Amino acid sequence: MMSLRQALDAAPLIAILRGLLPENAVDTAAVLVEAGFRVIEVPLNSPDPFDSIARIADRFSDVAVVGAGTVLSAQDVAAVQDAGGRIVVAPNMNTAVGQAAVDRDLDWCPGVFTPSEAFAALDLGASVLKFFPAEIVPPTAIGAMRAVLPRTAIVAAVGGIVPEKMSPYWDKGADAFGLGSALFKPDYALEDVRARAQGFMDAVSHLKARS
Repeated sequence: MMSLRQALDAAPLIAILRGLLPENAVDTAAVLVEAGFRVIEVPLNSPDPFDSIARIADRFSDVAVVGAGTVLSAQDVAAVQDAGGRIVVAPNMNTAVGQAAVDRDLDWCPGVFTPSEAFAALDLGASVLKFFPAEIVPPTAIGAMRAVLPRTAIVAAVGGIVPEKMSPYWDKGADAFGLGSALFKPDYALEDVRARAQGFMDAVSHLKARS
C-alpha cells in the first residue's frame, strides 16, 4: 500500500470528484487509475460520499490513496476512516479536524492561505498544504511561501487548475495540484473524463521532463 507521498511522486495530481454518485464511483475511479492518477478525493458534499469512498477504496486501495474532501468537522473523520479512506482534505485550517485525523494516523490536507496557517498546520502534522483557492493565490505567492517553508513540506495548488496553468505554479515550487471541474463533473461522460485525465497527465509529463 503506497503512502500519500509515494502516490504524489508517481502522479502529482489529486482527483476531486465532487458530486460523484456511488453507482458511478468504481467506473470513474477506474478511468482515473488507468490514466495514472494515484490520489482520489470524494468531497463530503457529494451524494452518499462515504458509500463512494468505500467502493473506490475496496477496489483500488492497493494502487491509489483514497479519501474525503470538504471535511469540516472532527466527527466526520472517523466516518472517513471507517469507509476505508486514508486522506482528510479540507478547504480550511480547522485544528479539531486536523487533530482527529492525525490521532487516527490519516493524512490531513488542510486549506491554507497565509504563512501563519501553513506553519500551524505543519506543527499539527499536516501531510499536504492545500493552497486554496488558487485563483487568488498566484504563483509568485507560492514562490514566496516556498522560500520559508520546510523543504519537505508538500505544497498543492487547488482551485481553477487547468493543464495550461500548471507550469507557473510548478516553476515556483508547487508539488501537486488538486483538480476539480476541469477533470470531473457528474454529467461528464467517462470518455470525457478519460480525455481530461490524459490531458493533465500529459501536462505533468512535460513538467517533469524539464525539471
